[in-house]
Amino acid sequence: MSSVAVLTQESFNEHRSGLLPEQVKGAVAGPSGAEDEDTLPTYKDAFPPLPEKPLPEGVQETGNAWTSKIKPLKSSIITQVFHVPLEERKYKDMNQFGEGDQAKVCLDIMHKTGAHLELSMAKDQGLSIMVSGKHDAVMKARKEIVSRLQTQASATVAIPKEHHRFVIGKSGEKLQELELKTATKIQIPRPEDPSNLIKISGTKEGLEKARHEILLISAEQDKRAVERMNIEKVYHPFITGAYNKLVGELMQETGARINVPPPSVNKTEIVITGEKEQVALAIAKIKKIYEEKKKNATTIAVEVKKSQHKYVIGPKGNTLQEILDRTGVSVEIPPLDSSSETVILRGEPDRLGQALTEVYAKANSYTVSSVSAPSWLHRFIIGKKGQNLAKITQQMPKVHIEFTEGEDKITLEGPTKDVQMVQGQIEAIVTDLVSRMDYTEISVDPKFHRHLIGKGGANINRIKELHKVSVRIPPDNEKSNLIRIEGDPQGVQEAKKELLELASRMENERTKDMIIEQRFHRAIIGQKGEKIKEVRDKFPEVIINFPDPTQKSDIVQLRGPRTEVEKCTKFMQKMVAEMVENSFSVSVPIFKQFHKNIIGKGGANIKKIREETNTKIDLPAENSNSEMIVITGKKANCEAAKTRILAIQKELANITEVEVSIPSKLHNSLIGSKGRFVRSIMEECGGVHIHFPTEGSGIDAVTIRGPAEEVEKAKKQLLSLAEEKQIKSHTVELRAKPEYHKFLIGKGGGNIRKVRDSTGARIIFPTAEDKDQELITVIGTEEAVAEAQKELEALIKSLDNVVEDFMIVDPKHHRFFVARRGQVLREIADEYGGVIVSFPRTGSQSDKVTLKGAKDCVEAAKKRMLELIEDLDAQVTMECVIPQKFHRSIMGPKGSRIQQITKDHNVQIKFPDREDQQAQSADAPVQENGEANGEVKEPVDPLVPKKCDVIVLSGRKERCEAATEALKALVPVTIVVEVPFELHRYIIGQKGSGIRKMMDEFEVNIQVPAHELQSDIISITGLSTHLDRAKEGLLERVKELQAEQEDRALRSFKLTITVDPKYHPKIIGRKGAIITQIRNEHEVNIQFPEKNDENQDQITITGYEQNAVAARDAIQAIVDELEEMISEDINLDSRVHARIIGARGKGIRKIMDEFKVDVRFPQSGAADPSLVTVTGRPEQVDEAIDHLLNLEEEYMADVVENEAKMAYMKPSGSTASSMEEPRGPSKGFVVREAPWATGNEKAPDMSSSEEFPSFGAPVTNARSSPWGPKRF
Repeated sequence: MSSVAVLTQESFNEHRSGLLPEQVKGAVAGPSGAEDEDTLPTYKDAFPPLPEKPLPEGVQETGNAWTSKIKPLKSSIITQVFHVPLEERKYKDMNQFGEGDQAKVCLDIMHKTGAHLELSMAKDQGLSIMVSGKHDAVMKARKEIVSRLQTQASATVAIPKEHHRFVIGKSGEKLQELELKTATKIQIPRPEDPSNLIKISGTKEGLEKARHEILLISAEQDKRAVERMNIEKVYHPFITGAYNKLVGELMQETGARINVPPPSVNKTEIVITGEKEQVALAIAKIKKIYEEKKKNATTIAVEVKKSQHKYVIGPKGNTLQEILDRTGVSVEIPPLDSSSETVILRGEPDRLGQALTEVYAKANSYTVSSVSAPSWLHRFIIGKKGQNLAKITQQMPKVHIEFTEGEDKITLEGPTKDVQMVQGQIEAIVTDLVSRMDYTEISVDPKFHRHLIGKGGANINRIKELHKVSVRIPPDNEKSNLIRIEGDPQGVQEAKKELLELASRMENERTKDMIIEQRFHRAIIGQKGEKIKEVRDKFPEVIINFPDPTQKSDIVQLRGPRTEVEKCTKFMQKMVAEMVENSFSVSVPIFKQFHKNIIGKGGANIKKIREETNTKIDLPAENSNSEMIVITGKKANCEAAKTRILAIQKELANITEVEVSIPSKLHNSLIGSKGRFVRSIMEECGGVHIHFPTEGSGIDAVTIRGPAEEVEKAKKQLLSLAEEKQIKSHTVELRAKPEYHKFLIGKGGGNIRKVRDSTGARIIFPTAEDKDQELITVIGTEEAVAEAQKELEALIKSLDNVVEDFMIVDPKHHRFFVARRGQVLREIADEYGGVIVSFPRTGSQSDKVTLKGAKDCVEAAKKRMLELIEDLDAQVTMECVIPQKFHRSIMGPKGSRIQQITKDHNVQIKFPDREDQQAQSADAPVQENGEANGEVKEPVDPLVPKKCDVIVLSGRKERCEAATEALKALVPVTIVVEVPFELHRYIIGQKGSGIRKMMDEFEVNIQVPAHELQSDIISITGLSTHLDRAKEGLLERVKELQAEQEDRALRSFKLTITVDPKYHPKIIGRKGAIITQIRNEHEVNIQFPEKNDENQDQITITGYEQNAVAARDAIQAIVDELEEMISEDINLDSRVHARIIGARGKGIRKIMDEFKVDVRFPQSGAADPSLVTVTGRPEQVDEAIDHLLNLEEEYMADVVENEAKMAYMKPSGSTASSMEEPRGPSKGFVVREAPWATGNEKAPDMSSSEEFPSFGAPVTNARSSPWGPKRF
């Protein structure tokens, strides 16, 4: 009989929830209480055992099947303490502990390594540093601590040079490990350095450790030996053996390391390293092999084609190794760059025959063949992404198939049988492709290629897909007109036909540019391109391109078939003509007060006028001062709308309109600059409208509109002003040759000014832009104009009287006049009415100069030339000595300063060539015994100026002297100003902006001394006139900075207040609101202690003293208020907490704000879930508690009512249905064959921590249990 075990159902609710419905039904007793035992689940079904891992053989299981060893977990964080004795401390200033350089270094180490450092001072003033973090971080931090906080010592250790590489290790790993381990810096001499001394720097303890470790490494290497053997290269294969097996065996047998150079390296030296005994043994064995082979081995030389050598060698030399392995014969192949075809076989005589057979077999195992195939078919044979070729190569991977561009053949290389098979397959493919494929070439002008391709390849892709062909269009850089079509013969012909049609159509294509004003472009395009879409749909073959709006271009380009382009052009011209006709615009001045009447109620009037006249009417904005109403549309329609709008105004007021005739030439003078004059008249006459006709129209009628009285007043004013202008504006026109104009004007306008002053008339000469260059206009009163006319006519008449005169000019001055292509003579001709001055030919000794022109002009020119000659005779040359380093400064930007001096003083200034310091030193002769080339040189006189410093001035003496003074005034001078060093960085400013601004403002150069000099002297260099201003500016800036420093010092006053940490959150406030208000109100910085600070009750206030004190008082007031508060605990049923708190704490916040208290609810898992704490002033706390208790009473009634309802509610799902059935007392969860039922043991006690222990709970003494031994 099977055993049955019973567990209470309540203990296994979770288990039952995971069972299937039928299992649940089976687990619950029926209404009768009787149940078949066989239907009960077994213990193993209900609680399946965990899979077990089999134990290795020979290992006995301890405990039971559930027991396994749990590997203890180790923390990845380690902590180490380092001690730095006082005598080895780098920073010994006791006053700055925790805030000096020492602390900065520690912070930097923490930042660099990621380890956490804590410093403490020992009684002996030594430094203890606790470092926590991951192992690598702690080691790195230790190294940094030793190097930066501990005084460093150094030592050297001498070991043999060949041992240095073992100290360094692979990629320097050993050296890095050694440095980290000993916290030292180890410097090893470079390979080319003959020294064998290794330098170690660090702490004394670290030095000793490092020295010990290095000596240990060297001692280990002393036990080792290195030997080199020279053995002929041809015998190396016999020492290495096939696939390096023999050398491997030798190394394993002897324990030495044997390095044989590879076949590709032409070296005979074999290196053996290891323990001395091991090396000696290895050498003996290698010598034995070498001598044996040298004695017994013979050679055979055979000829093998060069192309077959690679097959004898095999991939990565495998075939050679294979032959060596099978026969013991070494095969020597000539190098690739050698033309020799001789292959040498070396080995035992009886093995050479077998090796030779294998060499020939390998050489002939591969063959090279070719298949004829037109080059255009190659890509079809390869297939898309090499698919066709991949099928062949997958079957025959040893065959190499090569396609050469432009060649009508395919090369095959590989094993003979495989090559024959592949050749047959490819020939079949070629035959098939030739039978069903064709190609053709067509000639199309390259300029049409991109149109054939289409946008994004649309055209050509369509042709390819439609006709199943491949089309190759040459790229632009080839400049070829041949297009190749390949594919199915029928598709090729169809594609050819279509491409030729397209090309023909393009040849017939025409491009036309239409001029359309840009203002109409948007209207033609329409909103969202609707209108232009209609045009394009009507002419689908025409491409219409509008210019970019930013280009301000009026050209619209049409491209397409000739006839279609012509039709489209006419259509668009018609569109533009309609737009032009409809874009006529007229402005109607209407008094502002009548605009609302023009609009009408709800816009009725203006809407009616717009619809009936088919025009667009725009009124100015209400806040605008403009009175103009703009009407746009056809001209006739605009006039009709204008009449109707004016009629409305006339009905509303006594408005009259009059026309006054004023000569059009006076209109501009009456309007005034920017309409100021006419506007003043309109404002003076009650806001009448005065309308002048368009400029250049020649119409004299001026329209005045407005109230009758005001119109009359404006009319009188206009007519009187016009009459006055008419009197003063008498005009006469004269004509004179353009070359006379300058003479008539005179130098600096002197001649014409005399005429103006004497007559009062204004004389206007034509500008360079005027078409009529001879016309001279005289304006003024009639009498003044007549008088000026008379004077000018007399002058012009005298200029027309051409005379010829001569003068004597010394030949030495001729060059001055004719130099620079006769520039001086051209200036004289321009200034004096085109006088022709002729000098004798160069080389003749004549001094006669001829002048020809108008009499007055000739006389004036002659006088000017005599003045110039007098200047030349009086000309002197002076030297001005200024050091060359100042020349560039004197010249100014682009020589502007020197040009100004030349112009002001009428002198010539020549600067010397720059002295080349390098050339001078390079050309200096070599001196021996104080002599140069055997000659004694005169010593240089320091009083004689250098040539490179001498500036030469030419001109009149007094002018040269004045120019010399002007030049000297431009020499920069340097002064020094004392400025405290600590202010220099503020004067320089961010990225030099401050000092640059001052240099630009005062036009000087300011030199601040280098930081390391710690000097207070600032140099100012510039013109003497600028220096004083620059010095004042600099000192002013210094005063500002000093004031800022003083202010900064005042602002850095610190005050500390002691406040119990429990009040800190209250002082800070929600989201920092209270503390932010105090900071802003008192303009101070308030610092609360950090979590790790020792003084958790210290609050620091920084700012002006009076502000800091005020902030302290404000904080103290808050603290005093908080200290008056009390806290009381009350019991509120935990079921009503959520309701009192409300959604997102809204309810409790309202209570706290209303009663000015703080209410704290218990956290989940608290010992007393009903305990609520209320904090505040006593009277407010009492009121809040009463309110909370009232709420509890109210909400509890609802809670009780809800619980009563829930008792009568039907549970959902299968549980509900099963509960409705009448059932007997529950037997719990029943299983068969349970472990506790098979023996005398009781069922496990689920409340026992021993039977069901929790993680981390202590375990009592183990005892046997039906559940098996415990696994902990």
